[in-house]
Amino acid sequence: MGLRAIVTLLLLCCSWPAAAQTTASLGHPEREAAAPVPAATGFEIAARAKGTPEIPGLDMVWLTPWGRLELARDWRNIVVHQSEGPPGSARRMAQKQTEKPDRRGATAWVETDGTVYWSIVEFAVPHHVRDGNRKDNKFIDNSSTFGQITDDNSIGIEFVGNYPNVRKPPTEAQVAAWRILVRVLQTRYNIPNERVFAHNWIDDKDRRYCEGCSLAAIARAQPMLAVAQPRPAE
Repeated sequence: MGLRAIVTLLLLCCSWPAAAQTTASLGHPEREAAAPVPAATGFEIAARAKGTPEIPGLDMVWLTPWGRLELARDWRNIVVHQSEGPPGSARRMAQKQTEKPDRRGATAWVETDGTVYWSIVEFAVPHHVRDGNRKDNKFIDNSSTFGQITDDNSIGIEFVGNYPNVRKPPTEAQVAAWRILVRVLQTRYNIPNERVFAHNWIDDKDRRYCEGCSLAAIARAQPMLAVAQPRPAE
C-alpha cells in the first residue's frame, strides 16, 4: 500500500469515535441502559453527502455531482472492472458515459494516476455485467451469485491502463485510490465486504486474465471503516 493510502486510512480509522455515551439523569438510573448511538464521522458525512464533497485522500473529478442519497438506486453490490483501455483514457470514457448513461461502461472510472471520474447520476444503470452467468465456483462460491448480480443492483467501477497487456496489474496509485473509494461506496450504499466482486468472479468473461480480481480481493481483506446501516428486508 502506498504511504498516502496508509496515512489516509489511519486518519480515517482514528476519526471513528467510540459510541456516544448516554448520560443518566439524577434519580433515573434506568436510563443508563439506553443503547449507545454512534456519532457520524467526517468520513461518513462526506460519503453520504449531496453535491461534490471532498473525500480525504481521494482525487475525485465530478462530471456529475451526487444527488440526494434517498433518490439513488438501491445498490446492493460493487463490481470492479478493468477496461483494457490505455493510460489517459479514463476522463474520455467517463465523459462518454456522462453523455449516454446507459451505454456499456461504469459509474466511476479510475485513471492510472489514481484520479477518479464520477460520470453519471446514481439512479442511472450502465451495462457492465452479464447477469452473473458464472456458476463454476472457480473463484468464489457462485451459488448465491448466479443470475443475481445484475446491472440493476450492482454499481460498476472501471480501471483503465491494462492495454495492450491485459495482464498488467493496476498501478500503485489506482490501488491507493481504490482502498478509499470502495469504502466510500460501501459507506454510502451500506454494502458489506462480501458484496464486492471482481467481474471475472461472477461472469465467465475472459480467460486471458482475471479481470478485477486483485482489486476485489484487496477490498474484501481490508477492515471496514464504518458500520453499515441495516438494509430493509427484501
